[in-house]
Amino acid sequence: MTFAPRRRTATTIVGGVPVGSSHPVVVQSMTNTDTADAEATAAQVVALARAGSELVRITVNTTEAAAAVEEIAHRVVDAGVHVPIIGDFHYNGHQLLDRYPACARALAKYRINPGNVGGKRRDENFRTIVQIAVANDKPVRIGVNWGSLDQDLLTALMDENARSAAPRDARAVYIDAMLESALRSAQLAEETGLAHDRIILSAKVSGVRDLIDVYRLLAARCDYPLHLGLTEAGLGMKATVVSTAALSILLGEGLGDTIRVSLTPRPGGDRTEEVLIAQQILQSLGMRTFTPQVSACPGCGRTTSTFFQKMAEDIQTYLREQMPVWRSRHPGVEEMRVAVMGCVVNGPGESKHANIGISLPGTFEEPKAPVFVDGKLVVTLKGDHIVAEFLSILEDYVARTYPAPESSVAAATQVR
Repeated sequence: MTFAPRRRTATTIVGGVPVGSSHPVVVQSMTNTDTADAEATAAQVVALARAGSELVRITVNTTEAAAAVEEIAHRVVDAGVHVPIIGDFHYNGHQLLDRYPACARALAKYRINPGNVGGKRRDENFRTIVQIAVANDKPVRIGVNWGSLDQDLLTALMDENARSAAPRDARAVYIDAMLESALRSAQLAEETGLAHDRIILSAKVSGVRDLIDVYRLLAARCDYPLHLGLTEAGLGMKATVVSTAALSILLGEGLGDTIRVSLTPRPGGDRTEEVLIAQQILQSLGMRTFTPQVSACPGCGRTTSTFFQKMAEDIQTYLREQMPVWRSRHPGVEEMRVAVMGCVVNGPGESKHANIGISLPGTFEEPKAPVFVDGKLVVTLKGDHIVAEFLSILEDYVARTYPAPESSVAAATQVR
């Protein structure tokens, strides 16, 4: 895939995190707890941040939620996590931010949907939020959504289109309405006193082609940083596929400064899954590195045993669990490549191409597993403890290849 140069934009600072221009694309996520439950919401913010979310958005929809924001922010910091928390406002954001100044101060950014800030008093309520943002030196994301467009604007554009000599289809008018809503709102925000470099725009839809078309047009008409993501992407595999398809095309064209995968979790599922998918999209495109990558054999008639499948899963899980520790102690380890292969066809070759790899025996093959380090065979493992022995070799490789900075060594010595 040929990548276009990153689109040049203003740089917006969100709680210390630079967004836009040539800065790395930022991963964002959102809690799904009741924000009024400060303990549960803070715990989920911490979990999302530790999984790699660099910005975390929370719903602020009630007086109880607004009152809890300051406590949430304190709890997150007390847990040793420093991540910008974004407030998501709909309908009553102007009232909540005005009545709860501690909430306004604690949030790193406000998200406003111009389609639902208050009917006939829309501009007045919008200005109120912007004025509070200016007073607290907070950036604002103006987030237009296909499902909650400014109905007055949409109706006016639909009527104008109907009177045209060559009416366009409804989809085209919807897209125009989204663009106009976002850009008019950004203009109003600047007229109200918000600096140009304190604005981020988004225009979310639930269809891949629609999202691509909207963002191409939006990027051509402004230089604000853009937040990408399908809204209501859906469940499981479908959400993963459509999000990857849409975001990969736009990112490949140099568009997008923050991304979110809006994954509907399974009942009781792990909210951090959406963070991992967003990271994998960026890492697969070669735009950022977050965790060592594992190449694993898909299996075939040569590998009827599930042993190598279980081992691949164990190794991938081990890498994920170790990354919070490795990230500070072993800089650069996120670029390591690991291969876990299942038979002699591609196993040795793939293992040689990785930094460290193991080729497990396929069905009817001799029960031994050669281990390759930087392209060279270093040992052949046998017996019932192959996984443990391989992980030990892996740990030794990480320690030797990605040595800890002197500051980390000194800190560890002081602790001892």
